[in-house]
Amino acid sequence: MSKPIVAIVGRPNVGKSTLFNVLAGQNISIVKDTPGVTRDRIYADVEWLNRNFTLIDTGGIEPDSKDIILSQMREQAQIAIDTADVIVFITDVKQGLVDSDSKVADMLRRSKKPVVLVVNKVDNFEKMMPDVYEFYNLGIGDPIAISAASRLGIGDMLDEVIRYFPDEDEEEEEDERPRIAIVGKPNVGKSSIINKLTGENRVIVSDIAGTTRDAIDTVVKWNDKEYVFIDTAGLRRKSKIKEELERYSIIRTVTAVDRADLVVVVIDAVEGITEQDAKIAGIAHDRGKGILIVVNKWDAIEKNDKTIYEYTDNIRQTLSFLTYAEIMFVSAQTGQRLTKMFDMIEMIIQNQSMRIATGVLNEIMAEAVALQQPPSDKGRRLKLYYITQVAIKPPTFVIFVNDKELMHFSYTRYLENKIRDTFGFRGTSLRFIIRERKEKEQ
Repeated sequence: MSKPIVAIVGRPNVGKSTLFNVLAGQNISIVKDTPGVTRDRIYADVEWLNRNFTLIDTGGIEPDSKDIILSQMREQAQIAIDTADVIVFITDVKQGLVDSDSKVADMLRRSKKPVVLVVNKVDNFEKMMPDVYEFYNLGIGDPIAISAASRLGIGDMLDEVIRYFPDEDEEEEEDERPRIAIVGKPNVGKSSIINKLTGENRVIVSDIAGTTRDAIDTVVKWNDKEYVFIDTAGLRRKSKIKEELERYSIIRTVTAVDRADLVVVVIDAVEGITEQDAKIAGIAHDRGKGILIVVNKWDAIEKNDKTIYEYTDNIRQTLSFLTYAEIMFVSAQTGQRLTKMFDMIEMIIQNQSMRIATGVLNEIMAEAVALQQPPSDKGRRLKLYYITQVAIKPPTFVIFVNDKELMHFSYTRYLENKIRDTFGFRGTSLRFIIRERKEKEQ
């Protein structure tokens, strides 16, 4: 079951970014920024009362005139309506109720999506509550007073947000079919790949439209096994503003990736690998998914005996954080090598679910430590006591050490490489959790 998506919508200067940063900063568990993901984070993983959700900031409005404010607010609201399970609509008590608030409220009301109406900048609840009541006029429920900057009322707001999530015990039965998200920039051939797979082999079973995120799920049957393809193609709105379009495609990618076991990142062979591809791939890496990089339109490239190696090197350099990802060269137009995708997908899914015995892991770690001494700082050396695998999808390992501060990122990478040397784990990221254990506990 994928995490619910919560989107923040509101006019400029009402405090969207402040609220986003408060929630992300307090609850986000990102240790470091994933390479390739934009610095101004559009999304964050948030936890409240043991419920996890993905928070999306639809912001990015830099208006020149009131007309542009309203058109961009509509654009923003539409992104939220299309992608979110719950919409947080932020208004500003100091500016009061304005016309564009009412127009966006109309859109949100018609969407039939749950909306939590938030009135921000309420620094004094006693004095300002009469001004908050004015927002009842929007007709989208009870306004919740908060001050994002002072962190007041945030808990009440989050209680209201998670009230709209499905009960965990009511969630649908786990679908065992592999779920594959096809992601990439617009016009790289995502739809063409799915159409070719379904049309050429007459393997389409059904199209399931109207899922909450309104991506089209296509069930494809191959060798008597069903695969669910999540297509993000065609899900971009026409926009004059390039940044908004890019932001929109990234939000779409986040929602599709969250629902998938495995992500196929499609790159245009003619255009070559770009920074936007790195951002999109970074989202899949960030979320620990299996990853297959598919270079489409390979038939349109003039080739010699070195072309494929040069292309591969270029991709490896740009996506240096994805050393484990598999790369394929295909043509959706001619069907070249497309069906080989299923072999790759099967291999990656198996690797994502691989479990390694604790004894074997500790042998690999002991050998690695003997070959390369752990780092030390100010005379104190890192000691590694024990390693065990605690989860799959992605394979996740806990390493017990004497001092977490001494466990340098480069040494974790070194141990990861040793485990990969033995077991491969092609196509899947590995997660490492470092736990401290005092020496006397040994």
